[in-house]
Amino acid sequence: MQYRLLEKTEIWITPLRLHEADLAACAKAAGEVLGLTPEQIMVTDAQKEHLVFDVLTPTVEAKQIVARKDALLAALSLVPGVEISGETEIHSDGILGMISLGPDEGREVLERTEKLKAQLMERLARRAKVFPTGTEVINGQIKDTNTPFLVRELKAMGFIVATSPPLPDQLNRIANSLRDAVEEGYGLIITTGGVGAEGKDQTVEALLALDPDAATPYVLKFTKGQGRHAKDGVRLGVGRLGQCTMVTLPGPNDEVRLTWPVLSQGLNENWPKQRLASHLADALRQKFLDHQPTHPH
Repeated sequence: MQYRLLEKTEIWITPLRLHEADLAACAKAAGEVLGLTPEQIMVTDAQKEHLVFDVLTPTVEAKQIVARKDALLAALSLVPGVEISGETEIHSDGILGMISLGPDEGREVLERTEKLKAQLMERLARRAKVFPTGTEVINGQIKDTNTPFLVRELKAMGFIVATSPPLPDQLNRIANSLRDAVEEGYGLIITTGGVGAEGKDQTVEALLALDPDAATPYVLKFTKGQGRHAKDGVRLGVGRLGQCTMVTLPGPNDEVRLTWPVLSQGLNENWPKQRLASHLADALRQKFLDHQPTHPH
């Protein structure tokens, strides 16, 4: 679990003795103990009897700092020119003050932190947001029947569901809206519309902008450039950003309903994105196969 330092970023080591100590080596030793890169910690003050570090990252993991006093002092004592005594202490304000916790207290804090993290992750996983897309929905030419359906079904699964006004067919607008939702703590994001082969269809591209490794299998393939086909096919997508699963579904309501049993099963069973996307595409592909004309032999 990450802690925000909130501008309380200094670590004071005092009293100690310095004699021609290499400050870069001191920062490296401290960084290795605290799990920080050389760019994330530096010495900002060094006097005869004290040493001050500044942590240059806004967040740290609990395990990086809790009860790390003994390890930090031991590492610094190995740096030539740094003399640590039995009276040497570590002083920090805010979250970094947990460096000085004793082993038993530190263990208890970490256990509580992990339990809290698990609770927060569980709550985040059950928060969903639905985004309809398309100019025709924005202009009222087409009624958005997908959002009410998805809200009802998601709530029946135990999700806390939020909705968004329709998004225009603009890659950056869609990508930024999805990223904002991730940062707001949603564990599931579903878009509807914009997965076709026309140039205006941009939701799969927006998904790939956020997760370049998103699974985006084809439902149908076309010859690019024929008719309105600016792209070579229709794709669905499933991606991940942080702890959030992002799913791009088609726009027609019958297709959303067709994919829902697969999506609900995949969410319940925590399928990886490749498997979920593949099964969603298979379910939708079946619609088109069922409508193909049959010819007698």
